[in-house]
Amino acid sequence: MSEFAPICIYLVISLLVSLIPLGLPFLFSSNSLTYPEKLSAYECGFDPSGDARSRFDIRFYLVSILFIIPDPEVTFSFPWAVPPNKIDPFGSWSMMAFLLILMIGSLYEWKRGASDRE
Repeated sequence: MSEFAPICIYLVISLLVSLIPLGLPFLFSSNSLTYPEKLSAYECGFDPSGDARSRFDIRFYLVSILFIIPDPEVTFSFPWAVPPNKIDPFGSWSMMAFLLILMIGSLYEWKRGASDRE
């Protein structure tokens, strides 16, 4: 059990470090009831207009997906952060294939005008 003591101490300290900042605001906040205007919805200084569950144009979703696509590209490019003499030919060619697929997708997106704004 003694070999697990540092791990248990680390877990207890990490729980305390994460839970104490969550609990401190409750100790210092006032318990008085706030007025209803403070609890109302707020949109840039104006009263809220429209329903929050209204339908969005599909272009909003398309733009968000197109901004998410480069994230895996960056993630899977990290193996190239090694010196070139330490990566084998299979690793180099698989990375080239990955970048080729991404380039084809980007060219297709550009040709279709998916990233054009109106």
